[in-house]
Amino acid sequence: MIQQIIHYSCHFLVPLGIAFFVSRKHWLSAYIILLLTMLVDLDHLLATPVYAACRCSIGFHILHSYPAIAVYIILLFFKPLRLVAIGLVWHIATDYIDCFLQTVYCR
Repeated sequence: MIQQIIHYSCHFLVPLGIAFFVSRKHWLSAYIILLLTMLVDLDHLLATPVYAACRCSIGFHILHSYPAIAVYIILLFFKPLRLVAIGLVWHIATDYIDCFLQTVYCR
């Protein structure tokens, strides 16, 4: 239960804080863009089973692969894509946190 609270707080509450930090005037638009970056999880639909509680998504799913993560980091350097890149990098960081927590909760 704690793992899920941390995971979903990182996916929904932290991006709200990022949106306020990045664009206080247009925070709602920024927040929506950050939430849309969670579409990166569509790659989970290609896995069998689609959901496995103790499976680390980093390195397993194609959009969570190390080459994809490298692209997300490179996108940080392109201003028009920076907010999307921030969302993608934060998503991956959240999933890394989840993978770490799985070492504790999935024994």
